[in-house]
Amino acid sequence: MSMKPIEFDRRYGELDQVISAYVGLQADDAPGKPSEALQAYLRHTWHAHSWALATAERQIREYARNPPGRLRLSLGEFYPVPDVGLPESAIQDWLFVVADHLKHSIEQGEVPPPSTPRTHWEWHARFPELGQLLGGWFSQDMPDEFPDHDAAVDDYTATTDPQVVAHLKGELHELLALALEESDYALAVAELGMEVDPPRPYSPSGWLAHLADGLGGFKADYGPGPGAG
Repeated sequence: MSMKPIEFDRRYGELDQVISAYVGLQADDAPGKPSEALQAYLRHTWHAHSWALATAERQIREYARNPPGRLRLSLGEFYPVPDVGLPESAIQDWLFVVADHLKHSIEQGEVPPPSTPRTHWEWHARFPELGQLLGGWFSQDMPDEFPDHDAAVDDYTATTDPQVVAHLKGELHELLALALEESDYALAVAELGMEVDPPRPYSPSGWLAHLADGLGGFKADYGPGPGAG
C-alpha cells in the first residue's frame, strides 16, 4: 500500500521540493559548488520559509543514509528519486553533497540576495498563483474557450476564492517591481505557462500592469458589516 500523505510529508515533503528544483537542470553539485538548481532552491526558500531548510537537510541526509530496501520498495512506502541525470550508483553520494550544502548555508547564515528567478522551478515557486492563472486560463486553447483575454480573467475571478485573487494581485505587483527588460517579462510569462500573446496593444509588462489594475477593482464579499442585522 502507498504511504499516507501526512506520513509522506513528514519523511519526504521538503526532500521532494529540493528534487523538484532539478527538473530540466543538471544535478552537478560538487563540494564547494552548489548546482544552479540548488542555488535556486536556496534563494527562494531562504526568503519564503527559511525554517524549511533544516527540514530539507534532515530529510535528505536520512534518505541517503537509509535508502529504501526491498520491503519498502515492494510496499511502495518510499520516495522514488526522479531521474536527475545521474546513474543510480551515484545518487547516494550526490544526496550527501546536497545535504552538506544545505547545512553549510544554514550554519554560516549564507542568505542569497533577492534576485529575479533563474529557473523554471523558481518562477513557479515564487509566483504560484500567477502560474495557475497563466497556465490554466491562457494556454494555447484560450482563443477557443474565451472570446478575449478579459473574458478569461473574468472566468478566473468568478471561480476563484477572493483571498486567492488578492494573493494573485500581490504577485503581479511583485513581478512588476522587478523592473525587468521587456524581453525578460516575455520570458517570465512563458515560464509561468502563458501560451498566447498579450492582447493588442499591450506588451507583456503592460498587460500585467493592466491585469493588476483590473484586479484592483475586485471586491470580496465579506458579509454584513458591524451592526448589520
